[in-house]
Amino acid sequence: MRKITSLVLSLFVLAACNDNPKEDQVVLTSSSGNINNLSVIIENELWNGEVGDSLRKVLAAPVDGLPQEEPLFSISQMPPEAFSGFVRKNRIFLRVQKGKEANVKVAENPYARPQTGVLISGQTNEEIINQLEEHSEEIVKAFKETEIKEKQRRMKKSLKDDKRLEEELGLSLKFPTAYRYAKEEDDFFWIRKDIKNGSMEILAYEVPRHVLEKDTNVIGNIIAMRDSIGQKHIPGPLEDTYMITEEAYAPYLFESQIDGKFAWETKGTWEVKGAFMAGPFLNYAVLDEKNDRYVVIEGFAFAPSAMKRDHMQEIEAILKSADIK
Repeated sequence: MRKITSLVLSLFVLAACNDNPKEDQVVLTSSSGNINNLSVIIENELWNGEVGDSLRKVLAAPVDGLPQEEPLFSISQMPPEAFSGFVRKNRIFLRVQKGKEANVKVAENPYARPQTGVLISGQTNEEIINQLEEHSEEIVKAFKETEIKEKQRRMKKSLKDDKRLEEELGLSLKFPTAYRYAKEEDDFFWIRKDIKNGSMEILAYEVPRHVLEKDTNVIGNIIAMRDSIGQKHIPGPLEDTYMITEEAYAPYLFESQIDGKFAWETKGTWEVKGAFMAGPFLNYAVLDEKNDRYVVIEGFAFAPSAMKRDHMQEIEAILKSADIK
């Protein structure tokens, strides 16, 4: 597979003969745009045909682990002549050029900061589609990482004190003051944020390493761990009800990294045993080899009849800020 190469734009080319270092700098304005809003710059004819279909298949694919289908990105399409002025400040954009050599290139901060742009080119529709399909995972990853970093940057403006987490679990998490500590006991933390008609939740706790490594059924062990924690700590609205992992469908399981450490990433749907409540969750079981344990950080949302993609992205941004001492 051809590696994605860096796109070097003439915007960054400065006169080498300039002896004043202060003048050898390009001052970029701040980027703009709502989180997960992606600008796609492409001729209308291409957008309304097979190239556009392929782009939508990749960039508007359903987010894994949500109870209802929601797209990875909210897409705004525009023809190339409209991509000028303030529009160039959009934080993430993808541009398609037909009639040029088949390639995919990535630009960091070409017109604003922070910003990620992707250029896909090809002589024909088929070449463009092939480039998109070949590099789809890298393209989506680049955009998602930019949006996670932007969410983390925005949250840093007003952070909640996490000293108690550090003292009890050796864990640092960066989350906004809109969250509050709802429960603390037995090295278990439940952190909550109220939203319209619902809530967003963060859990943090630890388990001995053997809990997840007692056999090769990792996903089964994670489900058992989650369900035991739910029964002990997360009661439902009625007596003898509590949170469990959805029984009808197994969650997704991925290998990941948090704070440079190996982690099992699990995402799927939670439900309340004995009551009609459900929603998405994201769980990281982070291997702390030094202390022979897994540090478990999880977020889940309850927002009936509401879109949940952006709620879960905020949770992901918080969990990915973890620093394990």
